[in-house]
Amino acid sequence: MISTLLIPLPAMAMASDHVSHPIVIGTMSNRMDATAKDAEGKLESTYGELTGDTGHQIKGKAKQVQASAMNTAEDMKQGAKSVARNVRDAAGQMADDLS
Repeated sequence: MISTLLIPLPAMAMASDHVSHPIVIGTMSNRMDATAKDAEGKLESTYGELTGDTGHQIKGKAKQVQASAMNTAEDMKQGAKSVARNVRDAAGQMADDLS
């Protein structure tokens, strides 16, 4: 999730009659969650291998698979957004051509 705050900058506010400039504050994204989950899975799996604990090995591998699925979902979401932008742009161009 990305949040945007509008904060007036003092020098700019005086010159432009209090126009706010966006400052983007990012929070942990799905991609970062997936990276963290993958690292956690690798650590748990390695711990299981070092100690001979198959339970930790399996849990670690499962977390790695979950991270991969999270990345795939994010890829699909980004692809859908790209297609939607292309359709929007094409529709706008068609509307401009018809006018």
